[in-house]
Amino acid sequence: MNRSKYLILGLVVVLGISMQSCVSNKKYKEATSRLAGAQKQNRDLNENIENLRERLHLMESANSSAAAEIDAQNADLKAKQSQLDESSQRLTEQQEKLKNMQAIIDKQKAQSELLRNKMAEALKGFRSDQLTVTQKDGKVYVSMQESLLFPSGSAAVNAEGKNALSKLAEVLNSNPDININVEGHTDSVPIKVRFEDNWALSVARATSIVRILTKDYSVDPLRIIASGRSQYLPLESNETAEGRAKNRRTEIILEPKLDALMDLLQAD
Repeated sequence: MNRSKYLILGLVVVLGISMQSCVSNKKYKEATSRLAGAQKQNRDLNENIENLRERLHLMESANSSAAAEIDAQNADLKAKQSQLDESSQRLTEQQEKLKNMQAIIDKQKAQSELLRNKMAEALKGFRSDQLTVTQKDGKVYVSMQESLLFPSGSAAVNAEGKNALSKLAEVLNSNPDININVEGHTDSVPIKVRFEDNWALSVARATSIVRILTKDYSVDPLRIIASGRSQYLPLESNETAEGRAKNRRTEIILEPKLDALMDLLQAD
């Protein structure tokens, strides 16, 4: 009887130890499993962190590139704006210069028109076939025919011509800002006496008129030029007597001084 009790008791002890061992093993496995899961989560977290770091680096690089590009664009925009401002300033200056030039030209045209009127009034006693006063390209042309000024083939001014020159000189002396070019013209018929050719005759006639204007009527010689064009600037055809008569002339070309305009052009 006692032996049976001991046997049962031993079995109970063995069974208890066995059950305790099973419970511990289960807990171990569970702990191991939890540890493995935690380790996997840790690896996943580390991988995510690394991915995030890489993305952050890429974003920072992209932001840096974008910032550099923006800075470059801003610098380019600033340079172009500066060029635009300079161009605008130059355009404004050019417009102002053109405005001033136009004002000077308009003033000179008005002076030329006034001078033409004064000349026409001073010389109104002469016939249109002897003398004409016209305006062209800002200049006044007083065209005197040979029949008013000279005997045929001569460079000596006659009395009627001197009378016309005296009236012309009055206007010239009252308008000191006028440049004067006395230009002789002939027809195409070769000169046969006194002068070498038509060039010499045209220049001699211009010089005779300049001499009278400056010495007899006190026109400032610094304002006046004598020149000859011979037969090479005709008004009409030299094939007819009427045409040749119109071509034998002396033109006194009057032009307002261009000093203000030249100063403006040279201001740059």
